[in-house]
Amino acid sequence: MKKDTILELKNLEVSYGPINAIKGINMRVKRGEIVAILGSNGAGKTTTLRTISGLEKPKAGEIVFQDTSIGEMEPEKITSLGISQSPEGRQIFPDLTVYENLSIGAYVLKDKRKIKENYEKCFNFFPVLKERRQQIAATLSGGEQQMLAIARALMSSPELLLLDEPSLGLAPLIVEGIMNIIKDIAKEGTTVVIVEQNAAQTLKIADYGYVLELGLVSFEGSAKELLENPRLVESYLGGKK
Repeated sequence: MKKDTILELKNLEVSYGPINAIKGINMRVKRGEIVAILGSNGAGKTTTLRTISGLEKPKAGEIVFQDTSIGEMEPEKITSLGISQSPEGRQIFPDLTVYENLSIGAYVLKDKRKIKENYEKCFNFFPVLKERRQQIAATLSGGEQQMLAIARALMSSPELLLLDEPSLGLAPLIVEGIMNIIKDIAKEGTTVVIVEQNAAQTLKIADYGYVLELGLVSFEGSAKELLENPRLVESYLGGKK
């Protein structure tokens, strides 16, 4: 693995029974970057993230995180190594408070001082959560629930943050705000892999991108290259160039 690489997928294949969801993809994520995985429904984006975080197991190929092969590891072990995921659909604990949701995100940490630091870091990124820390999570707006899902993932001090469809169901102005916060998270040293259907917004903050089609990488390149690719613009960005 190259020194600046934090994550590498090598000929990764993932199946659900007879269905090949991922068909031998290769990806490389550089430390400190925001890498976008784009594509339509059913392309394999969520499966890719779930396999990185240990929720699905590869049929073939390898996942290497910081020189460690993690493809066969259990999710909690992968989290303790420094990978955390904010899942599609947020999946917060609706009956718990904001503070309690965040505390669950820190379950792999033993250092109380570090946990306290992480609360403060999350509240700096998402000041509205500090205001609402004793509020029941189900009573938050959709945008606030998405902020809580990302903040909960940050509570474990990840070196690699996986975000699955953070813009889903949110108003454009809220999406823009969340994307800007994701950019700030990366600037502070956390590498981000973001799965999105909202290609235009995501490529504005990303450094590099992969486009999946039916479980295969059909395009890859810098965010700028992808934004300037006529076929990509037509297929995913809703216009011609």
